[in-house]
Amino acid sequence: MSWEIEKLKFGKEITGQLFDAGMIRTWYRNRPQGWTLISGIWSPIYLNLRTLGSHPTILRRIGYALTRLIQEECLCNRVVGIATAGVPIATAISIQGGYPMGYTRKLEGVKTLVQLNQMISQYGQHSLVEGEFESGDAVALVDDLVTQLNSKLIARQQMITEAQRRKIDITCNTIIVLVDREQGAQQSAEEFGLSLHSLIPFQSRAMEWLKSKFTPLEYDVISHYFRDPEYFQDEGIQQDLTVRAISG
Repeated sequence: MSWEIEKLKFGKEITGQLFDAGMIRTWYRNRPQGWTLISGIWSPIYLNLRTLGSHPTILRRIGYALTRLIQEECLCNRVVGIATAGVPIATAISIQGGYPMGYTRKLEGVKTLVQLNQMISQYGQHSLVEGEFESGDAVALVDDLVTQLNSKLIARQQMITEAQRRKIDITCNTIIVLVDREQGAQQSAEEFGLSLHSLIPFQSRAMEWLKSKFTPLEYDVISHYFRDPEYFQDEGIQQDLTVRAISG
């Protein structure tokens, strides 16, 4: 079996498991007012993967699938989980694949590289990344999902700064996520010279995998949203969807 076929099988299987476990939520069945993402974009769908640790069977499968992804697509010898949702996923990869792991520290209020640089100047001697690293390491950052790339760039700068503090020479140009919402992150990664890898491309693959689980309205609205998210930033559109969800 080719890796591309194997990868699709993993993606479809795990997507269904995430939905059945309640980690893929929609405005229609879970929250009529929808969600405003960290990026500031309103969304009728929300992936709450922070509860993965409460589902060890799914997490074990994710660890195996992402280990296979690393073996087939990435050049790295260590993984770093991005706080906080990326930490259990990186742990699962570490246990399954034998990759040493670390994790970034959560920096409250830091949402841009400018804010990060300001924070670093006040952060003292606290580690920005926990774990053991050596010169020559190729580090892959691991997270649950990506919408845009800001939080990954911040985590990468944490890793680079921490390596400089420790006077070691590492590379950190690989990002691995379980889910790519396919809303611009891949293009941004290419612009920064980074390699972004995902198991589940949500717009192009997961929507079809979930079609039988969604109601027709859910499928139509969410498909439209991924094609044209700006259309749904209108408050009138959001209010109309809220009414439709409440009325059933």
